[in-house]
Amino acid sequence: MKSNSIHSTAIIDPESELGTNITVGAYSIIEAGVSVGDGCSIASHAILKKSTFLGKGVRVGHFSVVGGDPQHLSFDPAISSDTVIGDGTRLGEGVTVHRSMYENGRTVIGRDCFLMGYSHAAHDCQLGDRTILANGALLGGHVSLGSDVFVGGGAGLHQFTRVGEGAMIGGLAEISADVPPQVTVSGRNRACGLNLVGLKRREATQEERNELKEYYREILMKPGNPTLCAKKIIDGMSPPKTGLARAFVEFFLEGDRSFARSKTLR
Repeated sequence: MKSNSIHSTAIIDPESELGTNITVGAYSIIEAGVSVGDGCSIASHAILKKSTFLGKGVRVGHFSVVGGDPQHLSFDPAISSDTVIGDGTRLGEGVTVHRSMYENGRTVIGRDCFLMGYSHAAHDCQLGDRTILANGALLGGHVSLGSDVFVGGGAGLHQFTRVGEGAMIGGLAEISADVPPQVTVSGRNRACGLNLVGLKRREATQEERNELKEYYREILMKPGNPTLCAKKIIDGMSPPKTGLARAFVEFFLEGDRSFARSKTLR
């Protein structure tokens, strides 16, 4: 069993739990109630606040703060809530992830994610596996990202927005509407087509891509209510055949916000 490498200037509360083969850099702080999984690396000057749980192999960059209090005027600091970081996730320098604002609530970052430098995930965000936030991306409270989502640098997502799996959000985008799965969005809530590069990388079949194109045109490129259109498709004689297409259509049946739409409505 490999021993841990902990710098002499690091401050580690005796009531925290450390796994094995962990590296803790100079002047970093690990508070009481923190759990650090095997093989984690905590860079110098990083801070892990109370009730933060790191899975195995998590990397936390310089000056990052994980588990800080929500930036919400009504938040009571006495509330007990958690922050969970999945196995293999990397947090770049200066990243901030805030704990839930609800008693026993959790902010969750999935497995194998990469939050690049100075990105921010606010309280009660839920990020799926393999999600990437580029430098300076900002997620408001309660934002939900599906797996394999990419958020470009400097993009901002309004609180409570949903982003479906496999979506790609362009740099500096302003997102206040829900983003359907497998869709590329830029600017202010503007859908720009399917994320074909991402679909290819995830080895989507030709049948899956063809169905997605069909329903993208039907729901997002025609005037009318996307939710009503999606319901007609699901309840119709020929519902989606593939899982990806069904997930795309069913996304419009949930939530209470508007949806990112194509610039061209036919």
